[in-house]
Amino acid sequence: MKIYPILFMTCYSCMFLISNSNGRTVPDSSIPPVRAVNLGGWLVAEGWIKPSLFQGIPNSDFLDGTGVQFKSVTVGKYLCAESGGGTVIVANRSSASGWETFSLWRINERTFNFRVFNRKFVGINGIDTVALADAPGQTETFEIQRNPDDLNRVRIKAPNGFFLQAKTEDLVTADYEGSNGGWGDDNPSIFLLTISGRMQGEYQLTNGYGPNLAPQVMQEHWSTFIVEEDFNFIKKNGLNTVRIPVGWWIASDPSPPKPYVAGSLQALDNAFSWAQKYGIKVIVDLHAAPGSQNGWEHSSSRDGSQEWGLTDDSIEETVLVIDFLTARYASSPSLFAVELINEPLSPGVSLENLSKYYRGAYDAVRKYSETVYVVLSNRLGPSEPTELFGLANGFTKSAIDVHYYNLYSSIFDNMSVQQNIDYVYNNRSAQLTQITTSNGPLIFVGEWVAEWQVRGAAKEDYQRYAAAQLEVFGRASFGWAYWTLRNVNNIWSLEWMINNGYLQL
Repeated sequence: MKIYPILFMTCYSCMFLISNSNGRTVPDSSIPPVRAVNLGGWLVAEGWIKPSLFQGIPNSDFLDGTGVQFKSVTVGKYLCAESGGGTVIVANRSSASGWETFSLWRINERTFNFRVFNRKFVGINGIDTVALADAPGQTETFEIQRNPDDLNRVRIKAPNGFFLQAKTEDLVTADYEGSNGGWGDDNPSIFLLTISGRMQGEYQLTNGYGPNLAPQVMQEHWSTFIVEEDFNFIKKNGLNTVRIPVGWWIASDPSPPKPYVAGSLQALDNAFSWAQKYGIKVIVDLHAAPGSQNGWEHSSSRDGSQEWGLTDDSIEETVLVIDFLTARYASSPSLFAVELINEPLSPGVSLENLSKYYRGAYDAVRKYSETVYVVLSNRLGPSEPTELFGLANGFTKSAIDVHYYNLYSSIFDNMSVQQNIDYVYNNRSAQLTQITTSNGPLIFVGEWVAEWQVRGAAKEDYQRYAAAQLEVFGRASFGWAYWTLRNVNNIWSLEWMINNGYLQL
């Protein structure tokens, strides 16, 4: 069966552009464009990439960020943080949505804090159940007890030793003794549990295992998931670069803040050593910033909140991470680029604050190197694709990262094989043309994959689709990077795609 190779349509796609003294970009044909693979799921864990990492966590139903909803068996209504928080907890909602969903902060496998919609924490005031605290303390710590015969029936033990009960729709108190009532529908302390969402990122992983088990689990993962032979495989198959996602806590190794554990920095050191041995370039990508820049598990958000960039402190702290990484690896011949942050999400991350960060982080890189490229990630969500151009044009050797997936939007739900391929040739090509200018920043398709919404596609369909993306993304002036090298989901694994003839470089 035919395999479709990369097609470079213009000489422009075969060269880099570098900045002259006026900040303008000029051709440099001596440097080949980036043809890279992401080492996703390695130094920033993602459960969907390697689910087995999470299988040994005690009480793994209740990890940080799990959304839980509680329906009183006696009242027949859901618990709710009235007004989204800032007042009392009631039990008067016939259906559950945002105000009726409580995000777990895990203390250990049995005790938790409950964060509500507006980021307040549930606690008790006497026997009244309220959502008033900005930060959790002893009065905001609860135990969830499950019926061993029906795990969806639970009781919630308050810090005063009593259980929550729904006396009426408007009165939820912490004063029910647990010695009577059983698990029946006549017990006002019994609630029906619904889990509305889960998260499986680095925070959930390390906090779930706890300080005794997490170091062992993570060391085993780091030493086996990516190994030296992978760099040999990458080189032999026509790739010249790896993009390595890292988390902000790596700058504090060997004593990272809890619940993160030491060792990811040594793994990154190993990657640089292997890259140098096999002639591979490295893009260090800050994938997870303090407080999370997008609220997703791959940015190591604790509970889905997006809090990075809301204060100057978080911006300054992140600049220090870039400073640390560049200082450590600037002397390595393998360091090719530093990506300052991955996928900041608009409108939660404002353009003003993002630009402020990019200026500080760019200066941090330039303290140690004038030759390393600096990559700025476009904001996801409602934003203009060229909004960073003015900023980037003031930087030397800069590129802008865009991510192109035929996923995550309803427009792709019912597309056929050919429609997906046509979308790449027409729409993606037009998007690249729009943001590629002779005097603008370089463009990097930092993430793409040969996956789609099509079900039951044949191998040849995947080959044609992958070849279309290789051809179009091959025109990007900085290059591209496939997501990711290794994944339990075959199409997301470049290693599997190459070994099984779905994609050829």
